Amino acid sequence: MIGNDWDEKLKLVWSSSGYKKFMAMINKLYAKDNIYPPFNAIYRALELTSYQDTRVVIVGQDPYHGDQEAHGLSFSVPQGIKIPPSLQNIFKELKNDLGINTPLCGDLTKWAKNGVLLLNAVLTVRRDSPASHRDLGWEKLTDYIIKLLNQKQEPIVFILWGNFAKKKASLVTNPQHLIISSPHPSPFSARQGFFGSKPFSRTNDFLKKNNQKVIDWQL
Repeated sequence: MIGNDWDEKLKLVWSSSGYKKFMAMINKLYAKDNIYPPFNAIYRALELTSYQDTRVVIVGQDPYHGDQEAHGLSFSVPQGIKIPPSLQNIFKELKNDLGINTPLCGDLTKWAKNGVLLLNAVLTVRRDSPASHRDLGWEKLTDYIIKLLNQKQEPIVFILWGNFAKKKASLVTNPQHLIISSPHPSPFSARQGFFGSKPFSRTNDFLKKNNQKVIDWQL
């Protein structure tokens, strides 16, 4: 389904009757409503960042719910789409932290290809209805994905922005990994501790300290 080592890691999920029943329901939702991201982009985060290559995980809540905004990567939008406010604030912190000029495009695919798993906790959403697919069942899958990553021998950085993402912290029990958490980059909370949290430099400092390849955050 994915085309890399995630298929082996998730083979018990893909073959389970519960998952097949769940995806039958998701298919019906796509058939009757405007659901984002496009169906073939639901697992794009896993497709672009293999299990082996994952060095950082940035957990989002659910996909953007505006037309053409979501493309399967947390906080990311395709080329040509206006940069959402939360991502604008992420870019502001990136500049303040590492001096990287604000990108003109909100497509974070380069990060994904460089070892940053951009994983939403809920992988689909109904148009103009944020959190509309919460508690359908996606959380069980994404919790399982984080538990698998927690088992990795190589140190990983888990970046958790906002209260929803912070709930995933309990799944990261391996002491060799690093959790970086702060308020969400939303305009409603960014000034309550997101700005100045320096997640990008802290991530690279940790990776370098543990003899791991650092992330090129330049887009």
